[in-house]
Amino acid sequence: MAILKVLWLLVHAVLALPVVMVTLQIFVARRTPILSTPDTATDAHPKHATRASVAVLVPAHNERAGIAATLQSIKPQMREGDRLIVVADNCSDDTAAIARSFGAEVLERVHLTQRGKGYALDHGVAHLKATTPPGMVLMCDADCHLAAGSLDRLVNTCMQTNQPVQALDLMKARPGAGMQQRFAEFAWRVKNQVRPSGGARLGVPCALMGTGMIFPWSVIATAPLASGHLAEDVQLGVNLALAGHFTRFEPRALVTSEFPQSTAGAQVQRSRWEHGALDNLVAFVPKLLVAGLVQRRMRLIGIAFDLMVPPLALLLMLMGVLLIVNGIVAWTTGWWTPAIVSLAILMLFASGVVVAWVRFGQGTVTAGELLAAPWYAVRKIPLYVAFLVKRQTQWVRAKRDDE
Repeated sequence: MAILKVLWLLVHAVLALPVVMVTLQIFVARRTPILSTPDTATDAHPKHATRASVAVLVPAHNERAGIAATLQSIKPQMREGDRLIVVADNCSDDTAAIARSFGAEVLERVHLTQRGKGYALDHGVAHLKATTPPGMVLMCDADCHLAAGSLDRLVNTCMQTNQPVQALDLMKARPGAGMQQRFAEFAWRVKNQVRPSGGARLGVPCALMGTGMIFPWSVIATAPLASGHLAEDVQLGVNLALAGHFTRFEPRALVTSEFPQSTAGAQVQRSRWEHGALDNLVAFVPKLLVAGLVQRRMRLIGIAFDLMVPPLALLLMLMGVLLIVNGIVAWTTGWWTPAIVSLAILMLFASGVVVAWVRFGQGTVTAGELLAAPWYAVRKIPLYVAFLVKRQTQWVRAKRDDE
């Protein structure tokens, strides 16, 4: 019986690790400035400064509805010698023609089996190798808006560090959106703004987020890109970190997009993100921990602890289930220690969420709606069950609202 008690308490310790990590990131991040737009920053490279050339690589699959706005946000920030390259990947619409009308170099790629953003990016980098390689490569999704001044700030930081750099990537709920989509915006802000900000102050490298990421040519030219992995961005970031290239977070550069309005599009997107996050936890955390211990590189261990944090809704759900089970155990056996420990873990997590909302999340959900977080988590049960019984393993583009 004593052994069973020890094992049961170890379960609590395992759950406590991601809770401590995310709460620590949140509490440390609360001292960082809030930047919803980088336009007020004053330390970007001035326009007259010389810099290495940049190739802006935009992977696009049937993006006729949004690619014009994306290119309009990028082109004014480019300088002489920069290149704008759109990879029209397995397109059946006029994405390529729209991109050409903006003066972009357009690569039309068709492949029946190798589908996904990773393959499109690999195709674009191969084209750069075969022509004139740039000094840096910026990757930006075709449904995103690159805020004014962001390109120079990314270039500046990349030149200073000679490492990959990730912009602040935010997804926003559309005006009048329901509570579920606004909860998603708050969770996204915690994941992509609050936690990387806290991690940067703790010395933990940033995870790549899939868009608004810039690389020195020497780093990206040999990076493994051709993949249909659900979260090809995180996979790339881990592989680069294992090779000694650690991503820097640049919150003064901003890239934004909106959540799909259609139920089908939102479901595909949510499944890809959350299954990808869980898959990353299983696939990369042990590898990073072993590499960090063997190589004595704390930054690799820091990345492992960061990836150890599952989606917050799942984390909340696991804590709730554990507390209920411990309550039953305490009531029937009189052993209250696990119930007290699990309640303490839940309270620690709740304090972190409240701090994140007060500092960064007001305007997404109200205080009253924040109390409904357990219901929001419960609604995701089918998504997590699907991970166990019918896991999404390949990248699938979310359906756009006009489709």
